[in-house]
Amino acid sequence: MGGGIRARWQAAGHEVVAYDEDAARRDVDGLPTLVARLAAPRAVWVMVPAGAATDATISTLAGLLSPGDVLIDGGNSNYKDSIRRGAALAERGMHFIDSGTSGGIWGERNGYCVMVGGSGEAIALARPLFEALVEEGGWLHVGPVGAGHFVKMVHNGIEYGLMQAYAEGFALLRAYDTQLDLERIAGLWQHGSVVRSWLLELAEQAFAANADLDDIRGVVDDSGEGRWTVQEGVERGVPLDVITLALFNRFQSRDDNSFANRVLAALRREFGGHAVHTG
Repeated sequence: MGGGIRARWQAAGHEVVAYDEDAARRDVDGLPTLVARLAAPRAVWVMVPAGAATDATISTLAGLLSPGDVLIDGGNSNYKDSIRRGAALAERGMHFIDSGTSGGIWGERNGYCVMVGGSGEAIALARPLFEALVEEGGWLHVGPVGAGHFVKMVHNGIEYGLMQAYAEGFALLRAYDTQLDLERIAGLWQHGSVVRSWLLELAEQAFAANADLDDIRGVVDDSGEGRWTVQEGVERGVPLDVITLALFNRFQSRDDNSFANRVLAALRREFGGHAVHTG
């Protein structure tokens, strides 16, 4: 996703300086050089795995940036971590924005969906970046620091439930008395059906490539946000029956190779480029 984000910024005329551990993907050899190349007030977008890697990157940048600079976490961080990081940076006079970013590997072509949390001043400074990433109506300032990643967390929980429903439905279609063409049915449902969606388009693509999906195993990993969503439901007393069952099915998938789970794995591969298990 980071590469797609960079491409959209460049296409919109922004000058982008990138650092990555992969030498083939970077413009500078380290974060100090990156910060030195940017004009104040600087805007630095962090796109690394949630948890320790994000903490380490933000900690390093906090020692390099200046008051008035903007640091944006565009990854899938836990919103509680974002609130903590925002408070720490505010003590240094720096702005922090948590940007829940959806769109997967297709965002560069189709535009991303961006859910941002932060102060009005910080959002105003970074607004041109968000506008370059999206099609019209594709970004929203949803609240203070933490709100962006909270909204993205719930978004991913809903995604779990939608994917589970499609997977189970196609598994039942496959069990019919005569062989049904799942690719054509997925395509049919794109025209006027109440269940039409981008996920359904991706299912059609997956069936077109391999109708039985027997090139992958039905092992469905989870990247953390579904767990956080369920935990929030427990803590806030909000029932999340469908999302919880979808999460638990992902745990169960690691012990079998059902067709429904191959559909789930295929959908993750199609929209996010996530690795699949084979063999």
